[in-house]
Amino acid sequence: QVQIVESGGGLVEPGGSLRLSCGVSGGIFSLYTMGWYRQAPNKERELVATITNGGTTQYLDSVRGRFTISRDNIKNTIYLQMSSLKPEDTAVYFCSARHIITSYTYWGQGTQVTLSS
Repeated sequence: QVQIVESGGGLVEPGGSLRLSCGVSGGIFSLYTMGWYRQAPNKERELVATITNGGTTQYLDSVRGRFTISRDNIKNTIYLQMSSLKPEDTAVYFCSARHIITSYTYWGQGTQVTLSS
């Protein structure tokens, strides 16, 4: 059973930076495409960024150039470095692990990111 644990959320001022981490255990890390999603109040969950085992990345248009997703295949961990944060980035951020063959997706419990001045 794959387990996912996110960390790194918090309260930050607009223009600030934050780094989220997501640790994965219980599975073969290389078999998963990893991703970050977010869900703001009263909005649907949206894909923020993904990264394949080979390091190919994709980003939501509104975060491209501000956010960077990366993965450490030794530590079974992915990161989301967020910079130039905006109030609209306020959301619960979820880490996901999608199996490359079955497409089954595991989810973390989420970590809150709040922008406030």
